[in-house]
Amino acid sequence: MKMKIIRMAHNRYLPEYKTDGSSGMDLYAAIDKEITLKPLERVLVPTGIKIEIPNEYEAQIRARSGLSVKHGITLINAVGTVDADYRGEVCVGLVNLSNEEYTIKPDDRIAQMVIAKVEKAQIEITTELASSVRGEGGFGSTGFNVT
Repeated sequence: MKMKIIRMAHNRYLPEYKTDGSSGMDLYAAIDKEITLKPLERVLVPTGIKIEIPNEYEAQIRARSGLSVKHGITLINAVGTVDADYRGEVCVGLVNLSNEEYTIKPDDRIAQMVIAKVEKAQIEITTELASSVRGEGGFGSTGFNVT
């Protein structure tokens, strides 16, 4: 699968896989000045790239585990989706869930981008669904012992 990238004027680093086994490409903050996030503050950080991926794919934007665990910096929407038909700049919505301020510096690695195949569902209207062991149990129902 090939992905086309436009490197915008404010971009210094293209996405890259850091190891042969990496699933995600690191995305970098394409900013000229530091951004300091206060606790619970949100910000949209530009990456300086525009992408074109084939129709049956998406780019998933995911948090970097080190930023999340060590500093409480994660994605606003858990996992972001860049659809195949989006042609604008890829930006990353970050939130500071810690009690401390955190500063994002120019060219910091801020997220990962995973390219994934998308299967489109065909909707079929019905009046009945097949039964299952779980049934209608949800919201933690499989994690409790019932006696």
